Amino acid sequence: MADRTAPARDSEQAIAAALQRYRVMATVVGVLLVLLFAVALPLKYWAEIPGPVTVLGTAHGWLYALFFLSAVDLALRAKWTVKGTVVSLAMGTIPFLSFIAERAVTRKMRAGERV
Repeated sequence: MADRTAPARDSEQAIAAALQRYRVMATVVGVLLVLLFAVALPLKYWAEIPGPVTVLGTAHGWLYALFFLSAVDLALRAKWTVKGTVVSLAMGTIPFLSFIAERAVTRKMRAGERV
C-alpha cells in the first residue's frame, strides 16, 4: 500500500504546488482584468452594451477571491513578509501590474528569497 501522507505544509513540494496555484490564478485574474478594462468598459460606455462588464466583472470578482486565497496560502507556506503579501495582493487589482507581480514573486521564490 502506497504512503498517502501529505507533505508538510512548508515543505518544498507544498510550496512549489502553492506557487503553481498562485501563478495560474494571477494569470487568470490578470487576463480578466485587462479584458474588463480594455474591452468590456469601452463597450459599456461607448457602445452602450453593458453585458460584458456584468459577465467579466462578476467572473473577475469571484476569481480574485480565489487568487486572494492562493496568494495568502503561498504567503503563509513560504513565510512572506506582511509588506510583500499586501503588495502582491494589491497589484492583483491593477491591470498589467498583476503580471509584473506574478513574475517578481516567481523569480524571488525560485531564487529562495523571501517576498
